[in-house]
Formats: sequence, structure tokens, C-alpha cells
Amino acid sequence: MLYLGLIGLGIGLAIGMAAMGGGAGIGRAVSSALEGTARQPEAAGNLRTTLIIGAALIEALTINALVIGIILMGKLPSPEVALEMFKATTGN
Repeated sequence: MLYLGLIGLGIGLAIGMAAMGGGAGIGRAVSSALEGTARQPEAAGNLRTTLIIGAALIEALTINALVIGIILMGKLPSPEVALEMFKATTGN
């Protein structure tokens, strides 16, 4: 029974940490791109292109974590089965 709780905990942690990491990564990338544009306005086009590619890769990692979370959710039993397992282990 413990592993069911750990799977549920892992789902939440994986998705939450990926979202926080992705948000922090995109925030830093945008900050650096804006700073670079402020220092060299003529390089704005190249910075924008690089920023968009980098943001897409960061978002791809976040989406991968979401997919892994969905796959792990498929490993959890239905509430009825989980209740029966709980009753069987506690003897009630």
C-alpha cells in the first residue's frame, strides 16, 4: 500500500518541480535576452530567435514531466480497488 502513496507523491512532485524549473529557466532566459537587447539593440533579431528556440526546449522538458506524471497516474488503482486493498491490509 505504501507504494501507491509514493506514486501519488511522485506525480505531484514531478509535475510541480518541472513547472517551477521551467518557469525559472524561461524567466532567466527572457531576462538575459532583454538585457542583451538593451546593450546592443541591433542584435535584437538574433537574440529573439535564440530566445524562442531556448524557450521551446525548456517547455519541452516541462511537457515531458507532465507526460511522465500522466503515465504514473495510470499505474494507480481505481478508488474502489484501493479501498478494498486498504480493508484487506487492516483487517476491517
